[in-house]
Amino acid sequence: MLYSLSLPSSSPSYPPAKPLKPRHLSPSPHPSHYIKFRTAPHENLRYLKAIGVIGPNSKSRQFPTPDAISHILATLKFFESKGFLETDFARLTFLCPELLSLNFDITDIEPVFQFLTDDLHASVQESRGLVIKCPRLLFSDVEYFLRPTLNYLRQLGVNKLNVPSNLNAHLLNTRVEQMQVRFEFLRSIGFSHDEAANICGRLPAIFGYSIENNLRPKVEYLVDEMKRSLDELKEFPQYFAFSLEKKIMPRHLHLKRRNVKIKLNRMLLWSDGRFYGKWKR
Repeated sequence: MLYSLSLPSSSPSYPPAKPLKPRHLSPSPHPSHYIKFRTAPHENLRYLKAIGVIGPNSKSRQFPTPDAISHILATLKFFESKGFLETDFARLTFLCPELLSLNFDITDIEPVFQFLTDDLHASVQESRGLVIKCPRLLFSDVEYFLRPTLNYLRQLGVNKLNVPSNLNAHLLNTRVEQMQVRFEFLRSIGFSHDEAANICGRLPAIFGYSIENNLRPKVEYLVDEMKRSLDELKEFPQYFAFSLEKKIMPRHLHLKRRNVKIKLNRMLLWSDGRFYGKWKR
């Protein structure tokens, strides 16, 4: 049985790093674990431009101050210690510009990496992959956000959340309250607590679907137009993952014109060639 999760409450420097010596990007899958230091500001700027942290077309007035550069280099050194590559930094800093701020403190994100290791049991490379897929994970509170979400998903039977997929990364970055809204929608249309849990566990992507623009229209079409029972969703919850306009409606109408009725999974999982070849146009 699932239990409502109540979310708790909470929140958290590295000494300024010496500037990094600019170096060529390496295709090696392993981050460099040695960093040479140099003081020339123009070399530091060249290095930050080379790895995409500073845009190539940035004007000189937009360049960070020497203090800010030292702070940025310390931040990048921290990420390298966590298994990140130079080629990751452009994406990280573009999606999380706070990382470039003098107000950013490395200790603010250390608990997230600890959570990924201790709670999620993710390896160094899995943790890196999850953060790359969803960099905003770095700024999610562990006690009030990440840990309750992980526990809720595990109660639903969602496993292997350490695998660095887009779905897993964004699921971990979804608040329990948002997921409970989808869960309660399933309860409201007639599913029992355990049935709704099973559907969510088998199709965790459902937590990213809009109720009004996705779930409700598909339920109404299934019942009102296709004259099917909601019980079919218990067997094939992946129904919600298909486009109503591009896949569900055209195939249903194609079969209806031929007075053919088949299971949802056959109707939707078959390729166009196999489906329309079986029931000729």
